[in-house]
Amino acid sequence: MRFAIATLFLCASAGIAAAADHKLLHDLAAEVKVEELRATDVKLVGFGTRHTLSDATSPTRGIGATRNYIRQRFEAISAACGGCLAIEMPFEMLTSDRVPTPTAIYDILAIQKGTTDPNRVIIMAAHVDSRNGNTRDAVGDAPGANDDASGTSAVIEAARILSKRKFPATIVYAVLTGEEQGLLGGKVLANYARAHDWQVEADLNNDIIGNSHGYDGFVDDRHVRVLSEGTRSLETPAEANQRRYNGGELDSPSRNIARFMAGLADSYLKDFQVRMIYRTDRYGRGGDQVPVLAVGYPAVRITEVAENYTRQHQDVRTENGIAYGDVLSGVDFNYLAQVARLNVVGLAALAMAPMPPPNLSIEGAITPDTKLKWSPSAGAESYRVWWRDTTAPFWADSRDAGKASQLTLKNVSIDNSFFGVSAVSPDGYESPVEFPGVAGAFVGPAPKP
Repeated sequence: MRFAIATLFLCASAGIAAAADHKLLHDLAAEVKVEELRATDVKLVGFGTRHTLSDATSPTRGIGATRNYIRQRFEAISAACGGCLAIEMPFEMLTSDRVPTPTAIYDILAIQKGTTDPNRVIIMAAHVDSRNGNTRDAVGDAPGANDDASGTSAVIEAARILSKRKFPATIVYAVLTGEEQGLLGGKVLANYARAHDWQVEADLNNDIIGNSHGYDGFVDDRHVRVLSEGTRSLETPAEANQRRYNGGELDSPSRNIARFMAGLADSYLKDFQVRMIYRTDRYGRGGDQVPVLAVGYPAVRITEVAENYTRQHQDVRTENGIAYGDVLSGVDFNYLAQVARLNVVGLAALAMAPMPPPNLSIEGAITPDTKLKWSPSAGAESYRVWWRDTTAPFWADSRDAGKASQLTLKNVSIDNSFFGVSAVSPDGYESPVEFPGVAGAFVGPAPKP
């Protein structure tokens, strides 16, 4: 039985429809190959276990062999593009409830430096570590075909495709470890970004993105969830008071990235749409986007709709006629390819567009008009002002502001709508929409610890 979700996606839903239709983004989506994703996933499962505390020295089994493989894949992709990727392997000695003694937690990063705006960074991330039922079992097989070899396969596929081209902003392809032991790889990534003064515009965290079959015949291969936090993790009490009074709880940078991704799916993917979920993550669960949000960077979690819990964090076995375990037969590679396409298009669209305009402010109390002001965004040719009803999920109305750094909307009341502004490049690539004030600000690099 196919599970269909009745959703209404307007053409202008995510605030990008007014921009040009870009052949590049169509071409990039077409380059995603199911066979590439399958081959990578099969290889990762072949390491037996990728538990963070598993064998770090074996050439064929465990986390050490896995890290070497990921590094070698990135090195091969870089060699094919003339050394366009800088491979880094930052690590921290960390402990957690599931890591009793200090252990080196490694991330593997492939950094594709931007041509004109290299300090602005867009990240695609996934964790490669796996686990079975016992969180501390570092010896038993834990194939992790979907959680999260699917995400890692998509990261490598994105690097293979996008490394062939150049982009104004920097793209980072991040494969993390230690997620199953307390989101440790996300912490390493966040700290590395802060230490290197990255201006992270977006972190697209892909975790469990390859399954389309849930329980009792539940099937959904036409939607993917994008989860986003409502209010910024670093919001101060004073900022919270202002937001509660004037609004903004639905317009964090992360949430407007989710809207941006929804618009891209509508425009560039066939029979595939984003379900925006207004939560940081699923109930009682988490992902590596959480430590990134915690230091002030915008981030979303991308994950399948039809989760099958008999295939997550389970020893491989059959009980009462039910097959348990995260094995390859549970991955729908055609579905995974669609999610990979969304990521590839999203990374490219964000990297080609300017940063949303900084210092965005709004005024209009006790007047019939609404006035927005902003500072110039590097690489922007023009700006677009957006607004929507306060109960509407997507940006609906817009007006071109040209090269100006302010616009007054005559006879549009500030009291009846939410407002935002996007920046547009000379070739028509449009940024996510930014909401005025601290609640919606795509701020610069998070402060160093």
